[in-house]
Amino acid sequence: MYEKNGEKYFVVDSHMHYWDASPENWVQGAEQYAKGWIECFHAYQSLGPAETHWSIEHFQKYSEADLMKDLFEDGHVDIAIAQPTYLKEWYSEGFNTTERNGQLLRNHPDRFRLNTRFDPRDGDAGMREFEANVEEWKPLGAKLYTAEWNGDSRGFKLSDPECYKFLERAQELGIRNIHIHKGPTIWPLDKDGFDVSDVDKAATDFQGLNFIVEHVGLPRIEDFCFMATQEPNVYAGLSVVLGGLMHARPRFFAKVMGELLFWVGEDKMTFGSDYAIWEPKWQVEGLVDWDYPEGHDYDDYPRLGVDGKKKILGLNAAKLYDIPVPEELQLKADSPAAQDDAELVNREVAQA
Repeated sequence: MYEKNGEKYFVVDSHMHYWDASPENWVQGAEQYAKGWIECFHAYQSLGPAETHWSIEHFQKYSEADLMKDLFEDGHVDIAIAQPTYLKEWYSEGFNTTERNGQLLRNHPDRFRLNTRFDPRDGDAGMREFEANVEEWKPLGAKLYTAEWNGDSRGFKLSDPECYKFLERAQELGIRNIHIHKGPTIWPLDKDGFDVSDVDKAATDFQGLNFIVEHVGLPRIEDFCFMATQEPNVYAGLSVVLGGLMHARPRFFAKVMGELLFWVGEDKMTFGSDYAIWEPKWQVEGLVDWDYPEGHDYDDYPRLGVDGKKKILGLNAAKLYDIPVPEELQLKADSPAAQDDAELVNREVAQA
């Protein structure tokens, strides 16, 4: 929980990781890719405040104690949603697997929600693994990395027939939230693998699923916004938007936030720190303090008030994941945002 000027914010970090990119975990013969991947991540960390930068050794493999301190003791986070990224072509035990993240859930069940993943290129064996993970961990979400390498393949699309089989099964198994990495290229992955056009078709065909587009398709912000405004089940995941732009590119950050607020709206935006690329503390504090820079023309963009910031920092994700929010951290019943939410719920009930 974060408090500023008498306002209390319930914080859900909906996009964070617990990875092992140490040299001992590099696949023999693929060391250049394992090394290049984590060094590219580390370079992105330099976009945050200088005092938050880590050594490459610490960045490659941090401890559970480090994570708990950075998120919950210092970082204002109430609940974190652990997202997996396997990359087993380069990392022997996987970069950041469901099982590794599961250690966090087992040790701190009151602090974490756990997502799993699937890769449609793994066929029947992949389906069995996906079903087993859902049975064991009971997740409400899955994280997909469409640009991930798998054998001779260097990516897949949500709109592929094989992927539709997994999305159909996800719905049957109770998965509601599909997080997709669609953002800046990470070496050595291919830029085309991060294109957002496949989200459009899948979101229309699977309206029982929510598609949280992590990193909002950057740098394809216009493509994402025009797609997300027409698809009610597409959300803007702000990981990278905050960590990569708020400190290093404040004017561009204002433009991106303005476009998202205009087209997508504060009800469909979720906070994610992208830990351990960036720590959540300065991102939470920075968003609470944020407004458009003075001396520039942002008149055609919506403003972001306290209630909107509360939604983005935690309340929106809490709805997606059925996370209980203490009464004192909910929106006040007489606030305009709370009234808008009540009207939306009443309309949905009337239409049901």
